Amino acid sequence: MRPSLRSSRSFSLSPLPSVLSSRPLRSLVILALLLAACSAALIAQSPVAPRLQTGFDAIRENDLRSNLTFIAGDGLEGRMSLQPGDDASAEWVASEFAKAGLQPAATDASGKPSFLQAVPLIEYKPDPSATTLSLSHKDGAQQQWHAPIVSCAFRNKVEVSGGLVYVGYGITAPELNYDDYANVDVRGKIVLLMEHEPQEDDPKSIFNGTGNTRYATSRVKLLNAQRHGAIAVLLMPEPNATHVPTSKRLANVLAGITAKRLTPIPLQAIANDEINIALTTIQPAVADELLQNSGATAKELQSSIDRDLKSHSREIAGVQLHLQAKNSATRAANTYNVAGLLPGSDPALAAETLIVSGHHDHNGTSEVEEQNGLHHVDIWHGADDNGSGTVGVVELAHAFVANPAKPKRSILFVVFASEERGLLGSYYMAQHPLRPLATTRAMVNFDMIGRDEKPSIQTDRVIEIPADTTNRLNLVGTLYSPDFLHTVQHEDEHIGLTLDDRFERDTALGIFFRSDQFPFILHDVPALWFFTGFHPDYHHVSDTVDKIDFTKMTKIVRLSYLTLFAIADEKQTPKFVANPALGK
Repeated sequence: MRPSLRSSRSFSLSPLPSVLSSRPLRSLVILALLLAACSAALIAQSPVAPRLQTGFDAIRENDLRSNLTFIAGDGLEGRMSLQPGDDASAEWVASEFAKAGLQPAATDASGKPSFLQAVPLIEYKPDPSATTLSLSHKDGAQQQWHAPIVSCAFRNKVEVSGGLVYVGYGITAPELNYDDYANVDVRGKIVLLMEHEPQEDDPKSIFNGTGNTRYATSRVKLLNAQRHGAIAVLLMPEPNATHVPTSKRLANVLAGITAKRLTPIPLQAIANDEINIALTTIQPAVADELLQNSGATAKELQSSIDRDLKSHSREIAGVQLHLQAKNSATRAANTYNVAGLLPGSDPALAAETLIVSGHHDHNGTSEVEEQNGLHHVDIWHGADDNGSGTVGVVELAHAFVANPAKPKRSILFVVFASEERGLLGSYYMAQHPLRPLATTRAMVNFDMIGRDEKPSIQTDRVIEIPADTTNRLNLVGTLYSPDFLHTVQHEDEHIGLTLDDRFERDTALGIFFRSDQFPFILHDVPALWFFTGFHPDYHHVSDTVDKIDFTKMTKIVRLSYLTLFAIADEKQTPKFVANPALGK
């Protein structure tokens, strides 16, 4: 593991030498040592500028504790998206924004100012028995696969037919001179592609070494396939992968959610999302069959791409595919992003925006059947995920308004909807921004900022966790804006947290695109996710308020306050680095 970006300073009292045995002398020495220690502590954490002190001091543990006790309490029933408990959490955030004195940043259906931005969703339940992938050969031979060997979840019914084209990783990256779609025509065809990115075990890879770039996520690959004219995407695991497959990682995450649920969590999608083709996940055995006439095995094709970073894409001649899938139930409904604006104090800079965000939803309740046949209801409280981020944004709103000096640039305070169902609220706002993204200069996202990182089933044998995480804050997204990182590091001199960037070199966990800052990074907005890491209570009913470290959480919120104020007032805002490997 590479060392952390910054280590907090500490001190301790050494045992007194025996010569200092007289009580008066010993007392004087102890007093002197204590004074020296206090001086060292003051040096380690430089004082906050007086013009920022009022707002800084307004960020208090007691506020965070009382608000989180409500948000993660039984009354909100786990805040499942499109259910009453989560609607209540959004209304509470809106009322706190109004109480703080923010301006409504959205409009309601009648065009009046509102703190609530409606996010139209489709909630659906896939029918696995209706999922079929059929392969027809030129000679008349046919093969057919069903769930769970093939898995398709889409908001609409799927029924498409077309030829098959293998497109490697499915990536088009002009700035890297890399294109899996070079020399193939996929219009009207179904494409087969791999997870992740080339050379992911090579620290010198142009795809962010052993970390992820924006091209790694399946959403970006879907959009790319759609732009090239494909009618559907088949996604297979990397045949040469050295890490835990995505399907296994997701299974580890879902194990805690679904273990005892009598009713599965419904899937959700943005009603009019920009993606309009379906993704179907297939097992390696299916991929091998589909590639039989390709002239190379799946392993050989991946090795060739990783070796020379050239396109080895090809149409699979003489085959025709038919894909169908449908849902057993669907419904349309609105959830809500909550957004309030603090206008900038400088007329020349007020049109520019900084965003601070979290998400208010979690995993609701689950009916559980006991051994005696009786039922009870479990509540998925989501205190850390992401009650902590929700109340952190609210606390910042109050702090910025309370401070007499106001930031020069405007700050948009947002608590997103339906993050747990696929970052739906943040993807929607990125598609329907309340302030222009071209003049959005930075974003701080809170998601799980209240705990210490501990080993769990998800991280076991995947990423190294430091022995002591009691003062540690993970920063995700720093490679796309080193300037932003430097500002956080500088402001941390007032706070003394241990800043850690090791998730920037993660491939297996896919951390980079698992929270609400990612949709904005896709639009070239410098954005950092403040994250205290996974723990055994992640996505379990045991993620409760009594386990939150409010002292640490207060430090994180205060660090974000200073960071946002610094960026809001400085002449040069953080630059976005589109290609971290090339530094430009």
